[in-house]
Amino acid sequence: MWEKSSTAQVVPFSRPRKLAKVPFVELADGRLQGVVSSGSDIGRVYVSSVEAGTYAFACSTNNNRPCGGAHGWFCKHIRALVGEAVLQYGVERVARYLKVEVPDDGADAASVIDAMTATRPAQGDRSAAAQVFSRFLRHLAYLELEPVTVPLPEMQWFPTTRAVA
Repeated sequence: MWEKSSTAQVVPFSRPRKLAKVPFVELADGRLQGVVSSGSDIGRVYVSSVEAGTYAFACSTNNNRPCGGAHGWFCKHIRALVGEAVLQYGVERVARYLKVEVPDDGADAASVIDAMTATRPAQGDRSAAAQVFSRFLRHLAYLELEPVTVPLPEMQWFPTTRAVA
């Protein structure tokens, strides 16, 4: 069927996911990173990330205040981010990108989180949060565009120079 269409999905989603809790998730710049909605304040989101290989983690609000739950361990925002990444990309791809050893059978988001937390990862640098949040806002801007049939050059995807997957 895709041979007859004008577009083809490059990487199929593992399963559909709901965007209310984690509206933006990506494997980029050597990190799993994304935006997670606050459970208590509709106007607040958290920018969370986990670095590939070291599992150094960072979580802060959209106005760059540190997350209250990310002191020495993965907060609920990072756990939600990993869960949604597994839904979007599949457990094998997420584990390979983050360099996590998970069992061959029965691996899921919980096993990826358990494997990373077992290494007692350090809290990482939050400096990338502004770039991640900016990309998220840019993606939101595309929702406001009128539907067109001509290609949008800025919607083309190019891999980052430091891609691990």
